[in-house]
Parts: sequence; C-alpha cells; structure tokens
Amino acid sequence: MGMLIVKIGGSTLGAHDTTLADLVELQREGAPVVVVHGGGPVVTEWLKVHGAGTQFVRGLRVTDETALKVVVAVLAGLVNKQITAALNALGGRAVGLSGADGPTVLAEVREPEYGRVGAVREIRTDLLRRLTGDGFMPVLSSVGFDTAAAAGEDALLNINADTVAGELAAALDAERLIFLTDVPGVKDAEGAVLRCLTPDHARSLMHAGTIDGGMIPKVEACLRAAGAGAAAHIIDGREPHALLRAVRGSESGTTIDGAATRGARSER
Repeated sequence: MGMLIVKIGGSTLGAHDTTLADLVELQREGAPVVVVHGGGPVVTEWLKVHGAGTQFVRGLRVTDETALKVVVAVLAGLVNKQITAALNALGGRAVGLSGADGPTVLAEVREPEYGRVGAVREIRTDLLRRLTGDGFMPVLSSVGFDTAAAAGEDALLNINADTVAGELAAALDAERLIFLTDVPGVKDAEGAVLRCLTPDHARSLMHAGTIDGGMIPKVEACLRAAGAGAAAHIIDGREPHALLRAVRGSESGTTIDGAATRGARSER
C-alpha cells in the first residue's frame, strides 16, 4: 500500500468517532500513514479564554503576535498531543510533530494582512519518511517554520492545515489524500453530492462560486495532490469507519482523481 495522507479536523473527532481506530488499523496492516490535523474551534475557544477576538479574512484566521502564541500552544501542544496520545492508547505507534520540527514545513508570509500566517514554500520529507519507514505514524500540526526569520526572531507561522495536507501529498508522492470532514462531500448547485470530479470541473465550480467557504482550501489541496498523481477524497468523517471504507474502495464522498498524472509519471 502506498503513502496515505489523512487530514482530520476537530469537528470530526467526537466521543464515538472511529477515525483514530481506523488509523491504527491501517498502521497495523502496514500502510505508511501521515496525519495532518487542524483545530480551529479549539483555537477560537482558547483565544476567548485569553480575552482575544477572532477575525477571518476570506476564510483565513488573521493571526497577530498574540494570537500566534495561542495557535502554537493549542495546535502544536494540546490538540497534537491529545491526538497522538489517543492513537497510542489504541495500540498505535504515533509521534506528534509540528511543521517546524526538522524543519518539515518551510513557509513565508506572502499576504501581510493576515499577520503571522504562512504560505508553504517547501516541504522537506526526510523526517516523515524516516518515521514511516521505521513504522511510526507522524501526527503533524500545521505550525510551520518561517524561512525569512532572522536569528533570535520568532520563526513560527500559522498555516492552513488543508493546504499543508495537499503539499505533503504532493511532496511524498502519496497514493491517496483523504479529508475527513463534517459534510458528505462536494455538492453541486442543487445540493447533490458529486461523487467524482475532474480537476477542470472542480475549478469551474470554484469559479462559479458553487464551491465556497471552507471547502475551497480542501478542493485546492485535492487539486494539488491530484496534479502530483494522488487520488484525493473528501468524505464525511462522522460516518462509522469512513476512513477504512474509503481506503478499501467504498464509493462515498467526493473523489478528485490524479489517475492521468499518475499514469504519465509511471511511464517516465
């Protein structure tokens, strides 16, 4: 089985969720798995605790210096270690990391209006390949390393976790990228779930505004992965064993397939 990138969010992890058990089962079966997680609702909750508000611009959280401290503490600390510990409690072999470790996810500020929010500049795969090669499951938070920071400066950046997942899938030549969400998939203008999308169709739906809001970065990440040859899926993580069923070929959610690119790559 080829490399599998799984993006999970706080909205799909509940008391009766089977995602973590599915991840451990895939690891037991020998699948190399890298988990990317978000945690936006928890960040918002902790910002309120610290008396800080939350502002979004075009769906991205504006992250000033104060907010960055909370983001790093929550994503790279609390949420990351909760997921990692839960996987290990189920019998997995998980290691919690941030994109700044290694460093693995190198980023830069391209739109200062968002504050300390980074765009991915480079993915270094050495650490992740070594961990998966040794039978570990990396659990990665979307805190990245600022390549423009000088010595002594804060070199951490908040990065959209969906974007990180897509970039990892491309850099690691993943076989699959799976987004576990709280919706049944990508919908058309009438609200029907689209089971399969070509990259061109997905782009046209975004251009028309049919795909909007938080679904945009997920679809863009799927396009990035599909362009590198991966099959990308957006599925409802609230469904029992949705992850295992997706890996084993169940038709659920929406698939954006990079088969054409994958075939061209194998011929080279």
